[in-house]
Amino acid sequence: MKTIPPEQLLPMDSFAGEYPVRIALDYARADNLLFGERIYRPDARLWLHKILAEVVLEASRLCHAAHGLLFVLHDGLRTVEAQQRMIETRRVRDNPHWLEEPRLLSPPGAGAHPRGMAIDVSLETEAGETVDMGTPFDFLAEDSSPEANPAHREHPFLSPLVRENRACLDASMRGAAEKLDIPLLPLPQEWWDFRLPREIYEQYAPLSDADLPEGMRVAARPSPL
Repeated sequence: MKTIPPEQLLPMDSFAGEYPVRIALDYARADNLLFGERIYRPDARLWLHKILAEVVLEASRLCHAAHGLLFVLHDGLRTVEAQQRMIETRRVRDNPHWLEEPRLLSPPGAGAHPRGMAIDVSLETEAGETVDMGTPFDFLAEDSSPEANPAHREHPFLSPLVRENRACLDASMRGAAEKLDIPLLPLPQEWWDFRLPREIYEQYAPLSDADLPEGMRVAARPSPL
């Protein structure tokens, strides 16, 4: 496996003034929707591999030009230690099926996030109003099947407005990837998740906080018992 050097990771907040993007690193807050516990350091930054970062920035520009909407970036690099923190939370311990196939949550080291090759993104208006996507970002259903999971891209019971809003996001991300000739996988179970395909990210070893300089590390230290 190849190693991703830190200089190939870009801090997405550094582009917020130039591109129509806002950073909302949810897991750096203790009140995040999914876990209800802080996973990342309060001062953590959202890092992406430079290949995916290029797609996201171009997609944000396309979406704003076509629809006047902004990208809200929720998560990117999720180090192995951060993934471990996630599976140790009470919410995940109470829902062990999330770690079973078809998984809604990857175990430490698995998936595109620990390579900085996945982005979680939603949309908002220029006035800061959340665009209705059918569920909040990070909604995990008890059943991951398309019929039971309203976050699934193939969920059959979405309103026309939600379908239209999701189509805006999808078209922007797909359009940017095609323009840049970069392969992109929209994760079926989660409307907000776009990633490089498995055949790309599995060429690289997952990143631990120990692989990164102090200022780039992500995971919060476990709370004392």
